[in-house]
Formats: sequence, C-alpha cells, structure tokens
Amino acid sequence: MSTAVIRVSAVVLRDGAGRVLTVRKRGTARFMFPGGKPEPGETPAQTAVRETREELGVELDEDRLAHVGSFRADAANEPGTHVLAEVFEHPGVPVGSPAAEIEEIRWQELGDRYPDDVAPLLADHVLPALAR
Repeated sequence: MSTAVIRVSAVVLRDGAGRVLTVRKRGTARFMFPGGKPEPGETPAQTAVRETREELGVELDEDRLAHVGSFRADAANEPGTHVLAEVFEHPGVPVGSPAAEIEEIRWQELGDRYPDDVAPLLADHVLPALAR
C-alpha cells in the first residue's frame, strides 16, 4: 500500500537576526512555515505567494522567491501521510498578526536541535539545510 502524499508550497522569511518565521495553525500542535496546498492551475510559487497573503496578510513578490528545494517528510498533522514541499525563500518583509487559520507565529533560531513542536519536515530536513 502506498502512502498518501500532500503537495504544498512553503515560504522561508527571516528577520534581521536571521531567525525564520514559523506558524502554528489553529487546532494543531506543530509549527511549520507559512504556506499550503495549491489551488487548481497554480504553480508552486503562486501557491506560496497566495498562502502567505492569506495566512499573514503579507504581499510577496513572486519574482523575488528563491527556490530552496523540494523536501519530503511525514505530515505533521495528518497521520499516515507524507508531505512533499516546494520551499522558497523571500527577502524579509514586515510581518504583523496571524490571519486565516493561523493561531500563533514564532521566530525560530537555526541551530543543531529544534523544539518537539516543530514539524518533522522543518526539524529533520529544511531547517538543517538552511543552517548549513
């Protein structure tokens, strides 16, 4: 039996100290990057821009997105499912209050270890790649 795969786009935003922005969706326990699932016909970059606008009220410039990579891991909030994420980085922008389904935002320092409430995709794959 094959594992279900969810495709998503995610965005890395850094503050002046080099920390990365993570978000926790309402009703969940894990922090992840802003982003989400594509709508029909969207490119991964278009999904990243739309989801960041919806979740944080922040307008990104698609032309300034840099593709960090494609990463696959166990989904944080859907047992028995993998997430395949196209991760982009965008130059820093002012971030206000969370919107839509976002309950909480947190700036995460890059390092060797991450809190248990960081999604496996970030803790095991993306954050270590960004820290290098």
